[in-house]
Amino acid sequence: MIGLMVILLAWLAGNLLSALLSGYVSGNVLGMLILFAVLKLGVVKAETVRPAAKFLLGTMALFFIPYGVGLMESYTVILDNLWAIVVAAVLSTVVVLLVSGHTFQWVAQLKNRLKR
Repeated sequence: MIGLMVILLAWLAGNLLSALLSGYVSGNVLGMLILFAVLKLGVVKAETVRPAAKFLLGTMALFFIPYGVGLMESYTVILDNLWAIVVAAVLSTVVVLLVSGHTFQWVAQLKNRLKR
């Protein structure tokens, strides 16, 4: 139960921080970063959060059911815009791959420079 409380508090802190930053970064992302920092700094032990995280990961599929139903109800809108959706999906995938690859190469070069 305490693990779930820690996860929810990290989520809440992330959303509050996001509101303070005018929503430039999603509160969910900030909450995950806060939870990661708390775990990495040893403020909270991973064993405390593990049961709640395992439960949430195990039931994650249930969280997508409402979105799936929404997609099924709006299939005509999706069909009308199918080409735009496909192009956007392909282009965004390519952009993410390129940016991720370049970032990895940049970090690897930076790491090699720091080793010397």
